[in-house]
Amino acid sequence: ERYVADAVQFLRDNQDRRFFLYLAHLYVHLPIYVQGRFVRSSSNGRYGAAVHCIDWSTEVLLRELQALGLDDDTVVVFTSDNGALIREGGGSNGPLRAAKGTTWEGGQRVPCIVRWPGRVAAGRVIDEVANAMDLFPTIAGWCGVGVPDDRTLDGRDLGSLLDGGDGPAEAPFLYMLGGNVEAVRVGRWKLHVRKWNKERVRLYDLVDDIGERHDLVDKHPEVVAELLAVIAAARLEFGDDASDVAGSGVRPVGRVSDPVTLTIFDEDAAYYMAEYDLSERG
Repeated sequence: ERYVADAVQFLRDNQDRRFFLYLAHLYVHLPIYVQGRFVRSSSNGRYGAAVHCIDWSTEVLLRELQALGLDDDTVVVFTSDNGALIREGGGSNGPLRAAKGTTWEGGQRVPCIVRWPGRVAAGRVIDEVANAMDLFPTIAGWCGVGVPDDRTLDGRDLGSLLDGGDGPAEAPFLYMLGGNVEAVRVGRWKLHVRKWNKERVRLYDLVDDIGERHDLVDKHPEVVAELLAVIAAARLEFGDDASDVAGSGVRPVGRVSDPVTLTIFDEDAAYYMAEYDLSERG
C-alpha cells in the first residue's frame, strides 16, 4: 500500500508534464506479508491475497489516471518478470510445464497487458513472441523519442503490431539460464539442449503442445539440425558458461546516471527482509 500511495502522489505531482512511472511490487515474491482484509477474502492463502492486492493496486492507479484526465494519454503496461512458483507455493502456471527459475514455458511466460485507449484495441489477443526488452524501443517509437544509434540495442519495436499492423520480422527467441543458452524457439518449434547442467536435446511443438509433454526430437531431425545451428551461433555471440564460450557480443552492464526513486531508504528504520537477502544487506 505504501508503494501505491507513493505512486499516486507521483502521478499527481507530475500530471502537467511527461512522466515515466515504473512500479515493481514486492508481491508475489517471498516473503509475502499481506493485509488481513486481503487474506480474509482469499481462497488461496497469502499467495492469493497478494494477487488480490496487486489487482486492487492496479485499479487504484487506473482510477487515479482517469480522475486526473490522463487515462487516454497514458500507456499502461501490466506484466511480470517470470512464471509463478510451483503449486505448493501457491502459484499456478496452468497448462505450462514447471515454474519460476526454469526455461520451460512455465518459468518464462508471463501476462502482458497493454492499455492505450484510442490506440491499442481493447480485448485484442496477440500471439507473437515478445519479451520485456521490446518495451523500450516500442514505447520510444510511440513517443517519437529517438534511441541511440551508436550502440547495439536489445529488443524490437512492436508499436506497429500493437497498433493493429504487422510486426517486425520474426527472430529466434533464446532461453537463457544463468550464463547458459538452454533452449531456442523459432516459430512453433522449441528446442531444449540443456537442463540442470546436463546436455539433452528435446524438441516440442508449442502450437500443439504448449505443456511441452511430447518430445518430437526423433520425428523432425531437420528441425533439430536447424535449431542446433541457431543455438551454436547464439553461444558464440552471447556466451555460454557450460561451453566455456565468452561471447563476442557480450556488453558491459548499463548504468543510469541520475536515478530517481519513489522512497528514501532509512538506515535506522525497520524493514522486512527475506533471509536469503541478508548477505546483500550486510
